[in-house]
Formats: sequence, C-alpha cells, structure tokens
Amino acid sequence: MSQHDHELERRARDLYLRASRDVDPAMAGRLRAARRTALSAPAHHSTARRVLIPASAFAVVALATLMVWQPLGGPSSAPPAAMQAVDATDPTDLPPDADNTDPALYQDLQFYSWLAYNDTGGQARNNK
Repeated sequence: MSQHDHELERRARDLYLRASRDVDPAMAGRLRAARRTALSAPAHHSTARRVLIPASAFAVVALATLMVWQPLGGPSSAPPAAMQAVDATDPTDLPPDADNTDPALYQDLQFYSWLAYNDTGGQARNNK
C-alpha cells in the first residue's frame, strides 16, 4: 500500500472512532441489539432456492445433452425428397446436349437470352 492509502485509512479510522463516540447511548444500544440479532440468526435460505438451483443445473445439462446428441437417424439408404424430385423430372426439361442438337439453334442465342430474361413464367398468359 502506498503512503496515500495509509493516510486515507488512518483518517477514515479516526473519523469512525469520533462518530462512534458521538452516538447517544440509546442509539448505540439499538445498533448493538440489531448487530447481535443479525449475527445470531441462522443463514435463511428458502426451500425454493435450495431446490431451484440444482433443478436448473440439471435442466441446463439435459438441454446441452440434447443439443449435442440429436437423433438424426443416421445415414439413410433412401435419397432425400429433393433428390427424388430431381430424378423424377422429365428428361426434356434439361438443356439439349451440344453434340445431339441442330446447329441452327445456336444461331439466335441473343434471342433466347432475351426470351429467358423477359419470360414472366406464364403469368401474363394466364391472366388473359
């Protein structure tokens, strides 16, 4: 501790001793009685607090266990539904193979690009 801390401690102790001498006897008696009562009373912990802390700790451990170990069912031999949907599509929905198509289709690529860009998905045709 530094010199300043020792000086502060000495001044605080002197102030406390002066203030305790200036307390009237009735107030001093009440303060001593309150101190005895506080020190003699057993530590009062409610039953709910004694039960709630271990129960909440158990709940946290159980939740952490469930988060780490989730039954995922393991690897399945059946493909997921999204993969089945891809497999079930019509082969004509795929773009044509370049080796098997007519070269005339590739002459107007800008038109097909414009058509794909401006296609509304058939909504304009259904609204008429």
